[in-house]
Amino acid sequence: MTAALQTARTPTILVGVDLGTPNFDSELEELGLLAESAAMEPVARVTCKRRAPDAALFIGSGKADEIKLLATQLGAKEVLFDQSLSPGQQRNLERHLELPVNDRTFLILEIFAQRARSHEGKLQVELARLQYLSTRLVRRWSHLERQSGGIGMRGGPGEAQIELDRRMIGDTIKRTKERLAKVKKQRQTQRRQRERRDAFNISLIGYTNAGKSTLFNALVKARAYAADQLFATLDTTTRQLYLGEAGRSVSLSDTVGFIRDLPHGLVDAFQATLQEAIDADLLLHVVDAANPRFAEQILQVQSVLKEIGADGIPQLLVFNKIDALDAEHQPLKLEDQFEIDGVQTPRIFVSARDATGLPALRKRLADIARVPSSDENPVELSPASPGDDR
Repeated sequence: MTAALQTARTPTILVGVDLGTPNFDSELEELGLLAESAAMEPVARVTCKRRAPDAALFIGSGKADEIKLLATQLGAKEVLFDQSLSPGQQRNLERHLELPVNDRTFLILEIFAQRARSHEGKLQVELARLQYLSTRLVRRWSHLERQSGGIGMRGGPGEAQIELDRRMIGDTIKRTKERLAKVKKQRQTQRRQRERRDAFNISLIGYTNAGKSTLFNALVKARAYAADQLFATLDTTTRQLYLGEAGRSVSLSDTVGFIRDLPHGLVDAFQATLQEAIDADLLLHVVDAANPRFAEQILQVQSVLKEIGADGIPQLLVFNKIDALDAEHQPLKLEDQFEIDGVQTPRIFVSARDATGLPALRKRLADIARVPSSDENPVELSPASPGDDR
């Protein structure tokens, strides 16, 4: 990293509150990775436990005073929360800490805004950001605060400005939704064309940074952008994958990665992109086998799939990055099964980086996508022979 890039990073304090929810990230590891992806430099990580968020400051005045002192000592220029803040809590915290305060939702939106490349992706990000901003208008900034008027007057210039901003954002949201609707119609037309060609559609899904784009490139020899960072790619890319043993080509799509607590606004705004997963015949669920939290990440992906109506589509688990596992954690066999929500799901271990397991993956895909002859039954996606989970 160059010195210029280092100085451009914003010193930031990360804050997480354990509200008793399962799988609380006490090290704020993922928030730190997200912050680094957005050109922030975490200089401290603060966690605390509460039964419920403080209505005014989310963390309470005592912890807020502690963070303010820490920020002064470390020269922090921003505070970032791992949970979503209400507009009022954000405003109160900024006044108390005398620093910009943002939350996980805003951070993810910023990363999406930086990474979106296609026309559709940019529209989706714009819509999500506008919807988020619309909830932050009321008394969010001091220059919009209501000013007192004389006898017989109602409100003042500040209140009028809020109404103007709200109306402007509302109009922009409406126009953006209309433009996205047109893009969605275009995608539907493209899907109907694929259906007429009797195409078999496969979507790569998985937690962000699981290696989907690297696997996509390895399978179809494409040059989709891939990097060891969260949300390296946001736009759906579709290519044809020829499977010799099946005697046919299939349509393979690389989709946006999922993440814990994905903002609902983003799920709604990215509906057109995620439609590729909804309409797929098979989901290749890519998992980072080297991540100690892979089981939690699988459940997060399953949660989003259920939210978008894609939980009933057959899945094939692809445990990627086995090249990063030490010797004692290497799989005993490259194909076995793994239980998800009480259902045994077939699993294949691969390394997209060094091509380990890719021939077995191609053969498995060929078996699934093979067009059956008139005297045989279609190949069903059934678990491989029982074996150890790891």
